[in-house]
Amino acid sequence: MKRTTLSLIAGATALAAVTGFAALTAPDGTAAPGATKATTRLPVERVGLACPVPSSSEVAETVYTSYTPAGAETGKGTGAGKDGAARSTALLRPAAGATADGGTGDGGTGDKKPPATAKAPATVTAPGKPVTARANGAAVPALTGSATGALASGWTVQQTTVVPAGGPRGLLGLTCGAPDTDFWFPAASTAQARHDYVHLTNPDDTAAVADIELYGPEGVLKSQFTEGIPVPAHSTVPVLLPTLTQEAAQRDVTVHVTTRSGRVGAAVGVADDKLGSDWISASADPSGSVVLPGIPADAASVRLVVFAPGEDDADLKVKLSTASGAIVPAGADTLHVKSGMTTSIDLPDLTRGSAASLFLAPEDPKRPVPVVAALQVVRGKGDKSEIAFIPAAGAISARATAADNRAGASTLSLTAPEADARVTITASAGSEAGTPVTKTVTVKAGTTAALTDIVPQGLKGSYALTVEPVSGGKVYAARTLAAPQDGIPMFTVQTLADDRGTVEVPSARQDLGVLD
Repeated sequence: MKRTTLSLIAGATALAAVTGFAALTAPDGTAAPGATKATTRLPVERVGLACPVPSSSEVAETVYTSYTPAGAETGKGTGAGKDGAARSTALLRPAAGATADGGTGDGGTGDKKPPATAKAPATVTAPGKPVTARANGAAVPALTGSATGALASGWTVQQTTVVPAGGPRGLLGLTCGAPDTDFWFPAASTAQARHDYVHLTNPDDTAAVADIELYGPEGVLKSQFTEGIPVPAHSTVPVLLPTLTQEAAQRDVTVHVTTRSGRVGAAVGVADDKLGSDWISASADPSGSVVLPGIPADAASVRLVVFAPGEDDADLKVKLSTASGAIVPAGADTLHVKSGMTTSIDLPDLTRGSAASLFLAPEDPKRPVPVVAALQVVRGKGDKSEIAFIPAAGAISARATAADNRAGASTLSLTAPEADARVTITASAGSEAGTPVTKTVTVKAGTTAALTDIVPQGLKGSYALTVEPVSGGKVYAARTLAAPQDGIPMFTVQTLADDRGTVEVPSARQDLGVLD
């Protein structure tokens, strides 16, 4: 018999480009010799995102901003050669399914074609410049889409909605999410004054099946109709939380979304009768230490909601990171979180005029217990109040972007819990005009820096902010966008998640001998 040598590097690279994951294995399933000894990172060449139905209000005004960062690595992956840009796409399309309040959006006609106002953002033609599109009213559908080739690495879409009047009035912001199989949403509610929907959006070509679990202060809420929720391909399904349980209304609820097959994008839309509306994005994965960045300096009230999904209770130290350093909030230096129960605490007069972040760490560093967390933040007073949410954030390992920033309205918050961190921040070209600006800053350990002055020169339109760590400790970030109207301090906060724009693949030829 003749022994034939097969090269696996091209196949592994192509797999990484398409799926964001690659691994070499021998026929018995173990790692091939040398497969992890020599690797390199290449930009991913295909990513998918899902944007939920933006609002159920007839007066809602939504702006979509689509952006891919410029960078030396962009477009250098498999198949991106000289004509790579010509074969690259970044496009969102309307999804089938219901409106934000569970209707069909077809006016009873059965025609589910989106109206003329429900346009997806224009196609990004080149990295480094955001493009925008507007869509108004209650019939705007969810969007699903993908980016390929040179436009895939770091592709970000921001969905920003203004509802100027009515019960769901407010500024709602959301970074459209990548599909996944597991999501945690602390700070949701089934209270009578709240109308919280879990939006499940499937951007893939195959159907997904999702499960939803609810946890209140006393533990799991007895639920109905929460298992085996079908989400067809390229479709969206909104689920009103109070319809899932017959138990008494709960002010603080943690929502756990998983899929038993397929993947979905998930977000919780909140409408409060008195405090306006916004989105709750998923918390970072359960961790023994948690960072919640970007609390506005003028926050009128802050409520911390924590959940421990494991079998052990969590005892946490609470610290507030300000511009001058980390301090212990008055009366809230520690927090006990019972396993399987949602725990919350009000933090009055927390920021006292200084933008801040919250750090949670185990009281005993040798016994960390994973938790998820989120903040409910209110600005303003009385009937001029506005609500927003800050989920626990993950550290930025390589690059993260916030799109749809506006002159005089955006604040970028950076915090470094453990050690000084040096980062580079780039303000992109404007969507209409403007020259990019780059600045390198150092965030001192234990502090939070609030930056408002990194803006493109000659800006017209909106712009993107990209954060890239250079050296030092871990850094976490959030962007606050403010749009006050009629005396209401409307605002929204998005944490910045690493864009996972590259994937690790073998950098040297890997051979596997087979017999033929």
